[in-house]
Amino acid sequence: MACCAWQTVALLLGSIGMVGTFTITLMPQWKVSAFTGNNLIVFETIWEGLWMVCISHIKRKHQCQFYKSSLALPPALTASRGLMCAACVLSVIAFLIAVSGMKHIQCPGHDEQTKSKVLLAAGVLFLLTGVIVLIPVSLVANNIIKDFHNPAIPVAQKRELGAALYVGWITSAFLISGGAIFGSSFSCCVENSGRH
Repeated sequence: MACCAWQTVALLLGSIGMVGTFTITLMPQWKVSAFTGNNLIVFETIWEGLWMVCISHIKRKHQCQFYKSSLALPPALTASRGLMCAACVLSVIAFLIAVSGMKHIQCPGHDEQTKSKVLLAAGVLFLLTGVIVLIPVSLVANNIIKDFHNPAIPVAQKRELGAALYVGWITSAFLISGGAIFGSSFSCCVENSGRH
């Protein structure tokens, strides 16, 4: 019974992580304009994401524009796009595998040992997805911090960490936690099936 509860918790963490992965992939708030020094331009805020740039004015609604050319993007942004798309696909696959391996889901031809192996595979995929999400989020954050402290970059071009990065770190924690619980429930379920 405890195995079922842990599997449900792990599935819940994994599903929150899956939703978070899609959310941060689409969010435009990866980089946000910084207001430092003599930068008194406070009537507009610039957000930069993986797919678009948005400008929010005080008097008008915000306007977003997709990047015109994917070939003209910096390599870090291109790599981040690819990793986040891979993470989205892996999170869906991990979620579907986890659902099929849950103890209270009946699948023809699946005994307890097979279900335990399926859950282990889902756990490994959730862990992998968490690490893949962590890489571009941390890479972008590192680049923002380096550029922020670089005196050669004009103040108007400096950026701060956006909300998507914080959501990304939390999402990665959810995915890694869910994967770890699935991995630890594998040994619990194997022991229980051995007793029966």
